[in-house]
Amino acid sequence: MTAPPAHRAVAEHTPVLVDHGELHTALTALFAGHGIPDARARLAADALCHGDLTGLDSHGVFNLGRLYLPLLAAGRCDPRAEPQTVTDLGACAVVDARRALGLWAAAEAMDDAVARASRHGIGLVSVRGATHFGCAGFHAVRAAHAGMIGVVASNCGGQRIARPPGGAVAMLGTNPLSVAAPALDGHPFLLDMSTTVAPTGKVRVAARRGEPVPAGWLEDAAGAPVTDPAAFDRGEAFLRWLGGSARTGVHKGFGLGIAVELLAAVVSGSAVGPAPAALEGDGRPHGSDDDIGFFLLAVAPQVLRPDADIADTTRSLFGALTDCPPVCDGEPVRYPGWWEAELAAERRREGIPLPPHLYEELTGLGLLGGRR
Repeated sequence: MTAPPAHRAVAEHTPVLVDHGELHTALTALFAGHGIPDARARLAADALCHGDLTGLDSHGVFNLGRLYLPLLAAGRCDPRAEPQTVTDLGACAVVDARRALGLWAAAEAMDDAVARASRHGIGLVSVRGATHFGCAGFHAVRAAHAGMIGVVASNCGGQRIARPPGGAVAMLGTNPLSVAAPALDGHPFLLDMSTTVAPTGKVRVAARRGEPVPAGWLEDAAGAPVTDPAAFDRGEAFLRWLGGSARTGVHKGFGLGIAVELLAAVVSGSAVGPAPAALEGDGRPHGSDDDIGFFLLAVAPQVLRPDADIADTTRSLFGALTDCPPVCDGEPVRYPGWWEAELAAERRREGIPLPPHLYEELTGLGLLGGRR
């Protein structure tokens, strides 16, 4: 019997719960099947699942068929690439990723930075020649799990998405930035942000769902607000920087975007967004996200201050924040990373909700065999 149209509509939009372990195993096998060594395939699966576990759905398996598989198919990503250390000064290093999949290459680089910080108090690994690394926070929080402070930044290689304030040509990427640190048990501090108001992935997720984006995310060529997310990929709308306008502090987001370009690209020697070639654009996004640069920094306060109880200090700091009386009852004060940790624990127990269209895409790839 055919369901009434209203029931069909509900079913078509009801998320499908997928077991995290099943999804992770399937992704690992998929990456390994494309030639990525097993341990690195598992690491790539960890990075991709992080987005779906923490609610950053725009940077999870949504990007598998849209971004990562096309990179591998086109040869823009080398599945068997072996990153090469170009400079090694003990506490810091420059590494050429040689077109490795950024999902695992950035994670390995952060682990290297952590090892350096354990010896020197600070460890920096600067990476060039990379591809998209997923959630910046996945890599930063690896330092937090080691009891350190992690700072991660990435430019977008030669891809230009956002225009300078008052400019008519796209010259910079969304240039994400993340900072992580140990905090309260099981809830590390984790700031993970683009320097534009929103990353392109969130705009595309909204477009796929047929939902408008909030006013202030996008603007047209004249600077007027746009809420149709599909206008972005049509070249009719542009991402705005954090801060919004000159009156509300757009220089802050724009300045952070430039800072990320300096840290991730100038230090590593990767492609740079604001280059003479950028001036050939017509305002719409242009260029390609090849030769991306990463900045991965680990700071070990316990090495720099061996007589101090750093863990107690951070617990006190974040405990004071969460003890702050709330304005509204039932809405406690929490810090960045708290709710993401809560959601990740829930989704590990209950399953990861995937939109039906994404579930069907993954089953079409042979990744998933059943619903929860």
